[in-house]
Amino acid sequence: MCGRYSLAIQTPADVRARFPVGESIEIQRRYNVAPADDVLAVTVDREGSPRGELLRWGLVPSWAERHDIGMKMINARAETAAERPAFRRAYERYRCLIVADGFYEWRATPGARKQPFHIACTDRSVFAFAGLWSIWHAPDGGTLRTCTILTVAANAAIAPLHDRMPVILAPDAEAAWLDPGTPLTELPDLLAPLAPDRTALRAVSTAVNDARYDGPECLAPPVPCEQATLFEA
Repeated sequence: MCGRYSLAIQTPADVRARFPVGESIEIQRRYNVAPADDVLAVTVDREGSPRGELLRWGLVPSWAERHDIGMKMINARAETAAERPAFRRAYERYRCLIVADGFYEWRATPGARKQPFHIACTDRSVFAFAGLWSIWHAPDGGTLRTCTILTVAANAAIAPLHDRMPVILAPDAEAAWLDPGTPLTELPDLLAPLAPDRTALRAVSTAVNDARYDGPECLAPPVPCEQATLFEA
């Protein structure tokens, strides 16, 4: 499961230096990216060249009758995406990079609230989730470009919080994942979990629990009462 993530640690200049998103896409610091938000992604054009664009998070298959199905499609299991009707065509032809620098997971505590953790790479680098994207044509003639994030079994660092984690692609796997010409038989090898020794977790404020809030407090340490609950867990 990946239901919330961030693109806030790195500056927009760092992101442009790392990914070919171009200059026309506005890059904003995002502390609490939530489903149905427009997210920064890298796709390829008809000639196979990478391009940056904004995609709505929550994949709407091209054959769907309604766009709200996307809220049920924010994640796709890497093990079965090639077979699921909702994801099969995108897995074969429309793969993308979804740019991030961390994601959130929650741990149950004795209190009413769950304790959120921010999970990032140990070097605090910006990275790419493995994503799929699709174009949906609305009855009124409009179009909606959407995406989903692939997940795999959690590594040993994340498993105490959740049994799944988003696929963070190795930098040398990003081009192959994007390339529509990559043989389908080679794709599963690209979808490995991040190594536990490259995974950094830290408890953060419960401000992130509110999907409507997208400010720096999401990455702040827990307040004293939250910290006490955390250590009692």
